[in-house]
Amino acid sequence: MNSSTYIDRKFCVAPMLDWTVLHCRNFHRMLSKHAVLYTEMVTTGAIIHGDRDRHLKFKPNEHPVAVQLGGSNPTDLAQCASICEQYGYDEVNLNIGCPSDRVQSGRFGACLMADPKLVAECVRSMMKACSIPVTVKCRIGIDNQDEYEDLGNFVATVSDTGCRTFIVHARKAWLQGLSPKENRDIPPLNYERVYQLKQQFPELEIIINGGISKLDDCSEHLKHVDGVMMGREAYQNPYVLALVDSLFYNTKNAIPTRGDIVEKLIEYIEVEMANGAQLKHISRHILGLFQGVPGAKQWRRFLSQNSFKEGATSAVVKEAYELVDAYSENSVIL
Repeated sequence: MNSSTYIDRKFCVAPMLDWTVLHCRNFHRMLSKHAVLYTEMVTTGAIIHGDRDRHLKFKPNEHPVAVQLGGSNPTDLAQCASICEQYGYDEVNLNIGCPSDRVQSGRFGACLMADPKLVAECVRSMMKACSIPVTVKCRIGIDNQDEYEDLGNFVATVSDTGCRTFIVHARKAWLQGLSPKENRDIPPLNYERVYQLKQQFPELEIIINGGISKLDDCSEHLKHVDGVMMGREAYQNPYVLALVDSLFYNTKNAIPTRGDIVEKLIEYIEVEMANGAQLKHISRHILGLFQGVPGAKQWRRFLSQNSFKEGATSAVVKEAYELVDAYSENSVIL
């Protein structure tokens, strides 16, 4: 690690563009105190030239929280890593996994797997510029460069910098011909390749990502790697996070009910709206809270129809909750 900072990455919520923003992370923190949270990817240009606070601001209760950077210029990445440390982040993560055309045109994301030496130079510069851990999120391969040897060479080259944590999405990325959405679904998952990486590099911390939607599956993965990262399931069915602390961090605290979370949400919304936030920017992240239980449809519909109205307040969330079946009020069903 780049410092003595210890982060228990047994369970992480994946960085997701437009999703894992401030209000989303604060909602997720209500469900789990220990899961490691990540910002959406922020480009170096946005930090250096844009509204820095808008991209990097977070609340103290979000810890442990990491920022994900996108870029390929070692000098810019070093400057941004230093800035992120000053903001108080626990970790800075370099995105070497995003396959979108926009990202490729900026020469960062998954296309950088083809240039492990440049990635190593970026990571080395970042590590020199900050004392918090610098980590890398990558794919298992790109295009036709997808043999295990290619992945092993990439990790060996980058880990020579002293980088000790690699988050590996267990799908290759097709840089041409597939959309980012298709790249999350079409290339087949290959968990065994990530397990093999841990076997080759036992001294490294290997976190597995990609298609993970059940906590039982997380437990199975943890027999082979050091941590798991859940993405879309944690966003679309967020109550899954309520069991994370007891299952993976051995906490004895009571599991929060959905009703408990609604109460916390109402308090959070009232504070945020008093400081200028709009309900619609918060409510969009909580639509899945009742996923899979009676009343879920009514909850989603009421929030979707009323949160955008002028003058909408936390009362909208209270009314939505009243529509939810009483059965689900104290449920811990996943």
